[in-house]
Amino acid sequence: MTIYGYARVSTLEQNTAAQLAAFRRAGIEHVVEEKRSGVKDRPELDKLLLQLQAGDTLVVYKLDRLARSVSHFVKVFDALKAKGVGFRSLTEAIETDTPQGRMFLHLLTAFAEFERELIRERCLAGQRAARAAGKTWGRKRSLSDEDTAQAVAAWRSGWYTQAILADMLGITVPCMRDHIHRYEKRGRWREE
Repeated sequence: MTIYGYARVSTLEQNTAAQLAAFRRAGIEHVVEEKRSGVKDRPELDKLLLQLQAGDTLVVYKLDRLARSVSHFVKVFDALKAKGVGFRSLTEAIETDTPQGRMFLHLLTAFAEFERELIRERCLAGQRAARAAGKTWGRKRSLSDEDTAQAVAAWRSGWYTQAILADMLGITVPCMRDHIHRYEKRGRWREE
């Protein structure tokens, strides 16, 4: 049973002195330090999570040093729980060994799910509003509507295959097929 501390700062100009001092006061000798932004990958944390074994405890100075969002924290905590690793935050006084600490973590899980649902609803509402306003996204179409109509007419005449048309127009066969489907409102373009 080993207790590991994880200290992180966001930039190279910052230092982990306050976190390291708190770990020393708590008697934690094994500390992993990382200087990475919260939104980037964290190789030191990933290595530490792989190294932890059942019975070990991961300690952080504050929750925001470990995770970049509630949902990310829940993901990390689930990984710890699956390995039988304890968790403690020095500043928030959260410990998975106590009923209050476990309750708090369950509340965080519920908030993370709520946060994901809100984000999903906002994204869908934004997409619907953009479509209603005539906005499109993604890559620009390879063929104009006029070129597509001519290609479909040529293909339907039976004189040209999709492969020949695609080669003539400088696009791939799947792209040609997708343009035909869009023009004829088939496949993923079918209107329901």
